[in-house]
Amino acid sequence: MTVVGLGPMGAALAEALLANGNPTTVWNRTAGKADRLVARGARRAASAAEAVAASPVTIVCVADYPAMHAVLEPASGALAGRTVVNLSSGTPEQARDAVAWAEQRGARYLDGVIMVPPEAIGRPDTVLFYSGQSACYDAHRATLDVLGGAAQYLGDDPGLAVLYNTALLGLMYATINGFLHAAALVGSAGVASAALARIAGDWFVPSVVLPLCAGVTGQIDSGDFPGDAGDLRAHLTVIDHIVRTSRDQGMATDVPGALRDLVERAIAEGYGDKGYASLVELIRTPAG
Repeated sequence: MTVVGLGPMGAALAEALLANGNPTTVWNRTAGKADRLVARGARRAASAAEAVAASPVTIVCVADYPAMHAVLEPASGALAGRTVVNLSSGTPEQARDAVAWAEQRGARYLDGVIMVPPEAIGRPDTVLFYSGQSACYDAHRATLDVLGGAAQYLGDDPGLAVLYNTALLGLMYATINGFLHAAALVGSAGVASAALARIAGDWFVPSVVLPLCAGVTGQIDSGDFPGDAGDLRAHLTVIDHIVRTSRDQGMATDVPGALRDLVERAIAEGYGDKGYASLVELIRTPAG
């Protein structure tokens, strides 16, 4: 394997390959970043072209897709017959464009994202997502699993890995924002956020969040949102209490206020008697 890009994540990828006994060539624009890896047995390439030519597979881990193109374009002549595994961040459209770019140079292309910090690379429970040609993934799966034993192949569409990553990061930020608001709310009464975190970890996440998410998947996919267990008008009453309590406690109302705006728009568009999951229909369509 070749690893191009030796920031903290790229270096961790190369270290995992070396620890597993894989012959590994490394290259970085700042050559000194390879010193520690060379001391552990990696081969230092003098150029990106030399790095690509040294191995059947080149893993690229740089800032984004433009950086990937900037690094690999000078190595275009060495790409024919090689496989590029891109673990840089970007958008689904950039991933799909990268396939055409690679094919024009005679290379196969697999897109991927890393769902863990550098220190978790190489563990059996580490998650990476891959998407693109299944034959390409299957051919190199044994080696790629060295980077993370819980890797998942998501499908032939090369944009899927990045799309999943973006969706999950959005979920992460929304969840953290909710926790920050909740921590501020109980904190207004002098309660430590650690106490809230214990309750969330012991009860809220496993008993409420996960079952709720699993319970609405059928509604999301079918487009049927029964309001028997509580329609949007009932939910709006609860959300309004959150907004008013936040204001009464001297806090900003941005987080629950945004939610209230979304629910009010849904009711105005005729979803008042539907279940909470019906909000997905508004999320799917920009406000007109």
